[in-house]
Amino acid sequence: MITLKGNTIYLRALEPEDIDFLYYLENDENVWEVSETVAPYSKYVLKEYLANSHRDIYEVKQLRLAIVTLEQELVGFIDLYDFDPRNRRAGVGIVVLREGHRNKGIGGEALSLIIDYAFQHLNLHQLFANIGEANQASIHLFSKMGFEKVGVKKDWNLNAGKFTNELLYQKINHVH
Repeated sequence: MITLKGNTIYLRALEPEDIDFLYYLENDENVWEVSETVAPYSKYVLKEYLANSHRDIYEVKQLRLAIVTLEQELVGFIDLYDFDPRNRRAGVGIVVLREGHRNKGIGGEALSLIIDYAFQHLNLHQLFANIGEANQASIHLFSKMGFEKVGVKKDWNLNAGKFTNELLYQKINHVH
């Protein structure tokens, strides 16, 4: 796995020392709404996940990378999921955990790096993102990075007893 480096951050494979950050993230109920988590993860489950995180994207159909500042601070994760090499597409998701790291260009830079990686190294034709209608920060980020809103999944997610819409965004690689 190549290290993907930008101006202020880089993306790297998951490491065993990421366990505490991952544990905090996966058990933060504020993140559950966007990650489709419904129950807490144990450290055992997360250690098993980290132990298998080196497996090839073609085998496990997903890739999670750590977003790390040049000062070596882990600030979030970016994922390729539902990887479909036959149809040359994958979903992309991103989380920058702490409020203090948001709105500083970290998400845009990480997304730009993963887009380049997906289109150039994985030879994907398109990326897609599923974004809750109320998640204005993600809508802004993905729109700014050239993703187009192509659909609305009505009453798609049940959150706090209320159904909410989910938006489908796509970015198609027209350079082939």
